[in-house]
Parts: sequence; structure tokens; C-alpha cells
Amino acid sequence: MNVPFLDLTAEVAATRDAVQAAIDRVLTRGWFVLGPEVEAFEHEFAAYSGAAHAVGVASGTDALTLALRACDIGPGDEVITVPNTAVATVAAIELAGARPVFADIDPATMNLDPAAAERAITPRTQALLPVHLYGQSTDLAPLLDVARRHGLRLIEDACQAHGASYGGRRVGGIGDIGCFSFYPTKNLGGYGDGGMAVTSDPALAERLRLLRAYGWKERDRSVVRGTNSRLDELQAAILRVKLPLLDGWNATRRAIAARYDAAFAGLDGLRLPGEAAYGTRIYHLYVVRLSNTARPEPVEGRAPEPHREAFRAHLTGQGVGTLVHYPFPIYLQDAYRDLGLTAGACPVAEQAATEIVSLPLHPHLTDTQVEAVVAGVHSFFGR
Repeated sequence: MNVPFLDLTAEVAATRDAVQAAIDRVLTRGWFVLGPEVEAFEHEFAAYSGAAHAVGVASGTDALTLALRACDIGPGDEVITVPNTAVATVAAIELAGARPVFADIDPATMNLDPAAAERAITPRTQALLPVHLYGQSTDLAPLLDVARRHGLRLIEDACQAHGASYGGRRVGGIGDIGCFSFYPTKNLGGYGDGGMAVTSDPALAERLRLLRAYGWKERDRSVVRGTNSRLDELQAAILRVKLPLLDGWNATRRAIAARYDAAFAGLDGLRLPGEAAYGTRIYHLYVVRLSNTARPEPVEGRAPEPHREAFRAHLTGQGVGTLVHYPFPIYLQDAYRDLGLTAGACPVAEQAATEIVSLPLHPHLTDTQVEAVVAGVHSFFGR
């Protein structure tokens, strides 16, 4: 049995006819940028997220960058975020001209620790940028309180959390602006890049619309310095097909995660993702943690391998793909050494980076594939 970490061809097959009809509709109309498909998808996604407005852009990174710029955050400003995220989060802060500041994470959820975020605030801080990592919402209420008391914006990086909830509300529509990616691997993914920023503030929505298209109030007349970041009609049409399927796909993800949870309960040295009591997790990724102290017996004549690497190698041998999201805190990566942080800056995030492994989980896994993942994990632990 071969279980690749992700197989997008299964989703393509399941939606091919409807997607082809949507593409044909765009081709027949002959309107490819900022047309009726984008407008309709913006309305549909705003309603889904619980926000009043949605603005389609070219990528999740652009959604974050333009969200910061719409809030007048730029050179000289600081934005507090986490170090255990896709580098896109930090790239967006720097593309807006601001400086990323890292705060440590909650050990249970691996999301931004509100107390650590508050300790990181300086006179230059203008925004908190929590990441709803792996499809688990950040604990937003204390962060919103911190933001209110210090006069900060709160921008949600919901690029891995389409449909996740916090306190009964879908994430993205809770802070000042919520940002989503439609990269193909996301819970709601297109067939290329795409992104969305959602907000219930009409002034921010208008600012986002200006910034995504050269600052044009009307064509060829810029009222602010904008850029070119537009969700195209083909991607919007494809995403409109998939949006009504998202909740069902997320339910399937949760069901597979529950099967994993039940199968892996009690395995010594394996920590399961769990779900915070304050919100519904949609399992963009199923990320386990392996204790570095619980090593398997070494093979005679060979030095014992680090536990995670041994685990991944074993699963590869069983035909099961794995990945690590993410192996290095951003401030310890070569490109970001100039931020001046060294090992020990965020010890909880650094420890997690040595332990995490993502197992296959997507809504098109077959029962047989799920059983193969379970069998592979069990055999590593001697079951």
C-alpha cells in the first residue's frame, strides 16, 4: 500500500465535471480579471466567514501584506507573530515594510501565547498577527484584549484554517482583517495561487480594493500607491465550485483525525494534536509530536537515529509519506539571521520544531490508506 502525503488528483477527479463547467463559463464570457466570478465569490466567501466584506487577491501572502498596508502599517512599525509558521507570514510583514517580532507559543496548541505576545510589545508595535496553525484557531479573546488595551490591530493569518471556528464564529472574521490562501494544498484550494482578505470594516475593505489594483479609484487614476494583486476569474470560478463542498470535506478530515486519535491513544512517546475547547479544528494538517527521549532500540552496529528521523524513515519504508511543518523557527533560518535572534529566543517553539511530524490527512484518503498509516505507526512502536 502506497500512501502519499497528499494526492490532489483525487480531488480533481471528484470535482472535474463541475470545475470544467465553471472554466467553460469563464472562457465563453471572455472576462478574465476582476469580473463577475470574483465578485460573486467575494460575496459567497464573506458570508461563509461571517465578515461583511471579502477582497480577492493574488495569494495568501499578498492578503497579509495588503492587510497590513490597509491598516497603515509599514516602515518603522513592528508586528508580533510566531516563529513556527510558513515563512510567508514573515515575508508579508517585511513586504509591507514593517519588522517582524517573534513571541513564543502555547505548548498545547502551538499557536501564539497571549502572555508572550504582550511581553513582546514595544512603543513601535502596531499589530498582532496570530497564525491559526494546522487548522486550530488561536485563543483570540485574550489577544483581542491585549490589542484593545495597547491600541493595536489584530490581523488573523487564517491561511490554514478555512472553516475553523473560535467561540462559535468562523476564524478570519473576528479580528480587524482575516487573511486566507487558496494555494492548492489548502482545505479550500484553487488550481494555482489565490488569496482573500475579509473584514467587517467598510473603510478597510475599500482600502484593500484600492491597494490590490494600483490604487485606482477609477481606471488610470491612482489615489494611493497600490500594487497588482488580483484574484483572477478562472480561480474564482473554480473556488466557487469547491466552497459548498468545504464543510463536508472538513467533516471528513475531522473523522479521519478521530480515527487516528483512537488508534494512537496510549502510544508511549507520541503526543496527539488534540483540539482546544474554545473552537472547532479543521485539520489542515494532522501533526503529532515525538518525544526525543523515547528512542527505539538501536540496530546493532549503527548509532541510534534521532527519534523523529527514525519514525519518518520507518513510515517511508511502509509506503507512508510524511512531512515536517515546520522544521526550523524562522529567526534561525539563514535569511533572517539579521533579525538578531539566537537559539533560546522562543524555547517552546524551538522544542516543538524538533518533535513535530505531519501524517497524511485529506478528505480523499481511502479507508485502506488510513489503515495503512495506522499500521505503519503501530509497527514503529512495536504494536
